[in-house]
This record gives sequence, structure tokens and C-alpha cells, in this order.
Amino acid sequence: MAIVMAAGLPGLAMANQLAGRKYLVKPGDTLSHLALRFQTTVKGIQNANDLTGDLIRIGQTLIIPTRLPKFKHLAKVVDKTQSIVVEDKKWKWIVAHHSGIEEGNARVYEYYHKEVKRLRDGLAYHFVIGSGKDSGDGEVEVGSRWTYQQRGGHVQKTEVNDHGIGICLVGNFQNRKPTAKQMEAFHELMDFLQNIVLEKKCAFAGHKEIDLNHTVCPGRQFPLQTLHAKYD
Repeated sequence: MAIVMAAGLPGLAMANQLAGRKYLVKPGDTLSHLALRFQTTVKGIQNANDLTGDLIRIGQTLIIPTRLPKFKHLAKVVDKTQSIVVEDKKWKWIVAHHSGIEEGNARVYEYYHKEVKRLRDGLAYHFVIGSGKDSGDGEVEVGSRWTYQQRGGHVQKTEVNDHGIGICLVGNFQNRKPTAKQMEAFHELMDFLQNIVLEKKCAFAGHKEIDLNHTVCPGRQFPLQTLHAKYD
């Protein structure tokens, strides 16, 4: 595909305009899927093509901007999400969890949830954010429930499991705060999911706010109120 520069912008605006590629719209294409595939944003495609809505036509030539916001922790997430069809209408909640223990990663929790808790689909969460022990500090691992767009197994409330994305940070946040890199990764993941993948604001909650009087998760030192102020 040819790499092109957007024209018609003077001076500094031209210098800051993104390079792009020409793309011929095919059956099944949507702006959100093209944004994921080419690591850009829906708004960027709209701006590059003077589109005022989401309608694109088979055979239409689009200029696709090539820059996605710089994420430090989401390489695996972006790569995996580009390879699947996200059921954007399905997801209405994002729920934060802590693991409650200081050890583990997605593989360890997958084994525990499948072999011990007997969850048919294994790992209860869609994403796991490491603390630097059994996975990298701030490393975001992608669970099979996200890969296959399956319902969660991370809360008791059926409606939220059916429509809620579960994010688990490794650690016991009754005893300590999440690491700075874990929180940086969490914010990146929230922004990626809401602003790029789903293109909508989801209801945000900590586990204990869903299953009342059942759990202390994600722990008293997890900054729930700060996150509500940002994401509500």
C-alpha cells in the first residue's frame, strides 16, 4: 500500500500531520476494525478523510493514519486485539480486581481457575497486570476470554460477568498499594479499551462494588475513588 501525506494543511499543521496509507474498503470493514488493524484511531481516520460519521462504502479509498498513541505496556494487547473481532456491543462494564496474593501470573491463575475452581473456560479475567515477580512489573497479559470474546468468570453477578471485562492486578492491596507501573499499565489499558477498541465509556467498578458484602477485592489500598473520578 502506498504511503501518502495529507495535503492542504499549511505550515506547522502540515509538519505535524501523520503519514498514511491508501486502503480500499472491503466487505465487512468498519472504522473501528480498521483502526485496530492499522494501529490508529477512528477519529484519526475520520479526520484524514473528512468523514463526519461512521459510514464507509465497499470500494471506497481511505487514507489510514499510521500513528497509534504510544503505549508502554500494551504491545501484547494491541497485537492480540488486532487479530480478533471485538464484540464491542457486548461489553458494558470494566471491573478491577487484585489477585489477593503476591505471586502468580496469567498462566498460574489459569491453572488454578481451571483445575481447582473448575471454571470451564479457565482464567476468570480478561487481562492480568504483573507486579514484577512472576511476570514483568506492569506487563499486561491477555487471557483467552478476551481472545475468544467470552463472558467473564470474575464476579458472582451474572449480568456483570456476561458483559464485564475483568482486569486483575497481581498483589494483595489490602497490605500495599499497586506499583507505579501497574497503575500506569491499568490507565493505558482503560484508555485503549474505552477510547480505541470499544469507542464508548463503560461502567467502572471494583469487585467489591459488584458483589457487595462478599469480598474486599481489589483491596483497601487500591485507588478506587481516584479511578472513579477519572472514569465515571
